[in-house]
Amino acid sequence: MTDIAVRTVGLGKMYRIGGHREAYRTLRDTLMQAAMRPIERLRHPGAATHASEVLWALRDVDFEVKQGEAVGIIGRNGAGKSTLLKVLSHITEPTEGRVEITGRVGSLLEVGTGFHGELTGRENIFLNGAILGMTRQEIKRRFDEIVEFSEIGRFLDTPVKRYSSGMYVRLAFAVAAHLDPEILIVDEVLAVGDAAFQRKCLGKMEDVAGHGRTVLFVSHNMQAVRSLCTNAIELQAGRVVNAGEAAQIVADYLTRQSASEAFARWTPGEGPGNHIARLLGLEVIDEAGEVANVVFSDQAFRVRIAFELSRTDLPVGVGFDLTTSEGTVVLQSYQTHADQDRRPQLREGRNTIECMLPAGLLNDGQYMVVPGLVIHGNRWILRAGPAVSFEVHRVPGQSPYARVKLPGVVAPVLAWRNAETD
Repeated sequence: MTDIAVRTVGLGKMYRIGGHREAYRTLRDTLMQAAMRPIERLRHPGAATHASEVLWALRDVDFEVKQGEAVGIIGRNGAGKSTLLKVLSHITEPTEGRVEITGRVGSLLEVGTGFHGELTGRENIFLNGAILGMTRQEIKRRFDEIVEFSEIGRFLDTPVKRYSSGMYVRLAFAVAAHLDPEILIVDEVLAVGDAAFQRKCLGKMEDVAGHGRTVLFVSHNMQAVRSLCTNAIELQAGRVVNAGEAAQIVADYLTRQSASEAFARWTPGEGPGNHIARLLGLEVIDEAGEVANVVFSDQAFRVRIAFELSRTDLPVGVGFDLTTSEGTVVLQSYQTHADQDRRPQLREGRNTIECMLPAGLLNDGQYMVVPGLVIHGNRWILRAGPAVSFEVHRVPGQSPYARVKLPGVVAPVLAWRNAETD
């Protein structure tokens, strides 16, 4: 018996974009077109398919995942991660190649995937279990655990079309994780939930992986990939460019993603994002007001984000993750995290906002600013944009004893006093 849970061989997925939409054709038209196609290719080689009309979301993807492995799939936006998971979940048919899967698959790819909006939460639990091939008795045995984990017991008999996106995700993850799939596939959809629920979900996935079941996990949270996954696969433009031990793959990926400068700028309409919001610039600014590759720990510095916004009626959040070069998130901050009276007001068109980071916070080392754009309670516009990097040189203060690098990510100079005499 094979120990391979997932295998792909020459896997490819092509989408046709742009071009005109064909009119309705009869069966006779279709047969005539099929008969004429070889002749047309001889007459006009290359004319049938233009490069601008074809997008290979996946191409020549080959990998194996053993049973019981937890594998992270990483890559920039548009690398093909979500398309790969849809193919593995049998939601999308591949254009070429093949997929071999051994075991029952539970998937959580998008908010609402697999749910029927008119049915209640209770009914959708049984529907999803049936789709996974479970009997009614098996579902009943796990039912209370699912409801307790999802924390939506009060709304169990409410049609899920009335759920918020957060409630949807809570129930969807609870169903996917508790109905005993041999292979659990999870996309970045967990980012919709609150921080406490994300930690709960990661804990559950660790538990699933620890019990010998296979986990495929897509995330832009490199710290989560490192802690949860034993191995990782990096996709770039639909192809596997790196695969191996998770910590090394993440480190290589972050090294390549880090910009050599402490700034990045984009032409209007072409920056990372979508039609609602797009980045225009990202900079690290020192106390003198200059773009800085190096900042000193005893000086405050700023992260400046310029972006274009087409709508102000949506709760758009603009911010960043500050990470180490290994991918550990030091902190996350969005303009919507600020006190309401201090929150910068956004307007249609160009906006430039800044976040001040205090002196005496960071230790020596290389850090990255990873920008993000989100519609709160709905979806990410940009979960992890192109990062900029900078270096912190620690100034230890007046102590003659703190001259070497201290352990830890942060290294503030803290106040001490004598509790006996003060």
